[in-house]
Amino acid sequence: MKTNELFPCGTTRREFVWEMGAGFAGLALASLLDGEGFFTKQAVAATSEVARGPLAPRQPHFPTKAKACIFLMMNGAPSQVDIFDHKPVLERYAGKPLPPGKDYINSGGRKVGFLTPAWRKFRPGGESGLLISDYFPNVRKHADKLAIINSCHTDSHAHGSALVAMNTGKTFIGRPSLGSWCVYGLGTENQSLPAYVTILDKRGGPISGQPNWSSGFMPSTYEGTLFRPVGDPILNLRGPAHMTRAAQREQLDLLAKLNEKHRNERPGGSELASRIQLYELAYRMQAEAPEAVDLSKETADTHDEYGIGQQPTDEFGRNCLVARRLIERGVRFVQLYSGGGHLEDTWDAHESIEKNHGKHGAEVDQPIGALLTDLERRGLLDSTLVVWGGEFGRMPFSEGKDAPGRNHNPYGFSMWMAGAGVKGGTRYGETDDFGFEAVIDRVHLHDIHATILHLMGLDHEHLTYFHQGRKESLTDIGGRVVEAVLV
Repeated sequence: MKTNELFPCGTTRREFVWEMGAGFAGLALASLLDGEGFFTKQAVAATSEVARGPLAPRQPHFPTKAKACIFLMMNGAPSQVDIFDHKPVLERYAGKPLPPGKDYINSGGRKVGFLTPAWRKFRPGGESGLLISDYFPNVRKHADKLAIINSCHTDSHAHGSALVAMNTGKTFIGRPSLGSWCVYGLGTENQSLPAYVTILDKRGGPISGQPNWSSGFMPSTYEGTLFRPVGDPILNLRGPAHMTRAAQREQLDLLAKLNEKHRNERPGGSELASRIQLYELAYRMQAEAPEAVDLSKETADTHDEYGIGQQPTDEFGRNCLVARRLIERGVRFVQLYSGGGHLEDTWDAHESIEKNHGKHGAEVDQPIGALLTDLERRGLLDSTLVVWGGEFGRMPFSEGKDAPGRNHNPYGFSMWMAGAGVKGGTRYGETDDFGFEAVIDRVHLHDIHATILHLMGLDHEHLTYFHQGRKESLTDIGGRVVEAVLV
């Protein structure tokens, strides 16, 4: 039988199936999709995001003080028992093995050594008397601003997967980062600067790289923008010298028309719309970004306060001051990394706690203290959430006899928050007597994320993104807000 006898309209089999979409089969499919809310979701994406822009400021789920977040990421995992989790029992049991019953330790092939007390003295800070060690004497001056959570735990003992988890909620690659979720939920106040900025350590980035600030399955509009820690923060931002702003504007307008025509012929896609927005953002950034990162506009006293022009504080001091300037100009989320590359260039103190933490603590303590002072002085701390932490902690024992380093510890570690909506001078949760494992008021990384989102005015259970037939969220099916650290 000839094809046109099967399909009398003269169409091919492929055309016949295609045209079925306008018939009864198409109606049935449309009904099913409508029942699942498919068309509602597509309409929202097409109207609100394209018309207003995906980064347009949006109202939070509920009233909140925090308008922006600065996340201080100590890449490599600082030791809780040497900085924020005082364990005097370690002095009594120094040189002895960890008691029986901890046979689930994953040492990653490294030796399980002997219990080792803190390498530097703990002292009380502020009226609250929070005990903080001499690795962070300047941060200790701000003890009454801090809510220290001593009972954190996570799902991996490996740096790469644990960093991805701390940033995205899961140990595997491909999910949106915390900053992306905040920007997706709230947009940004300044349409001429990136909504989400990541500044790495000049020694390198985290070993798991770009997935730590990725937008994952969300449009790339929500991805973190990398700023360099030294030199020109944003590469290739300026156009060629021979091109005027007017000529560049004409080029972008033509490109936007072509892209819009292509997008209209292929409805439902989000990546092209995101690319159009990013071209426009880059154009606007040419005018505003250089001023935002120009530290010459700050006073000499401010430079001295942050340790700029001094060693070893110059780099992280600059990054902290850039973070304050970005937040001041309406950027929603800024993440600063201390430590780059691997091993001793990060907080990964296998060789020696004193050598490693002495070095990295000296690099960041003064700048962090200055950042908290500066934010408070300018009235920004009331609207800015500051978070400090690493991907996990470190063991309370050494890696062998006469070995002054400590191995990875995902079972119990410390983080702190300060600023908008945070109850300062607070310590929450406990590890066991040795600082090995969170045992009281345990706080999973999903709880950390839920609390950060809550402080930003976002309900972690209702902030969702429809992906592959499922409503995805940062905390997935877990997570609770740690109410005790909230005002």
